[in-house]
Amino acid sequence: MPRFAANLSMMFTEHAFPERFRAAADAGFDAVEFLFPYDYPAKDIAEWCRRAGVEQVLFNLWPGRWEAGERGLAALPGRKAEFRQSVRTALDYAAVIGTPRLHMMAGIADAADPVHQACYREQLAFAADAAAEQGVTIMIEPINGRDMPGYFLDDFERAAELIDTLGHPGVKLQFDIYHRQILRGDVLTGLKSLMPVIGHVQIASVPARNEPGSGELDDLRILKALDELGYAGFVGCEYRPRAGTVDGLGWLAALRGG
Repeated sequence: MPRFAANLSMMFTEHAFPERFRAAADAGFDAVEFLFPYDYPAKDIAEWCRRAGVEQVLFNLWPGRWEAGERGLAALPGRKAEFRQSVRTALDYAAVIGTPRLHMMAGIADAADPVHQACYREQLAFAADAAAEQGVTIMIEPINGRDMPGYFLDDFERAAELIDTLGHPGVKLQFDIYHRQILRGDVLTGLKSLMPVIGHVQIASVPARNEPGSGELDDLRILKALDELGYAGFVGCEYRPRAGTVDGLGWLAALRGG
């Protein structure tokens, strides 16, 4: 069975952020992820992980002005210096916390524009080289346009082609089952064909982004298929509980046979 990481940006929000690490551990998680750590000192996050006994497995590079609608900088030619500083900052956090993966958000940009394409490839190579120096993997994730209109990287096959073309061992695909179903469907076939480049998986129900098993997909079947495909990484639970987080963990108990 996959190892699950509770996404603390969406789960356990009944608690203040520093308390979510212990709440996740008490609910049976031994790993966590979240969107952004930058509101807190890295040493504090590392201590919250240590006290709770959980591993922090993924967070995002700084996305720019989130409250203003920015969703990453990598494909934006006019923001190269900011992007590169964000890579250095994220790697500083990762070193203190012990995080092995960083998600590089692409930004809102025209995917058909050669200028944006070239910028994204250049910045991906920069991030991969910088991260490799400390053994960190850069993740790229296709995101659907319904949730994030205008997002540059909105195609799984294009993401896989980018990874193949770059040929950098420190770049992997973040396969979000929720985004895959909305963008393309054919989730099991996609997992099978892309497994060689997948470095992290995330899950939420479709269409409401709630607990696995509460939407249109057989999420438990998909999770079991990960074992059959030989996936040995983490599955991030990037969903919004319909009610209380703990009350909504029946899907995990069912998967574990409880």
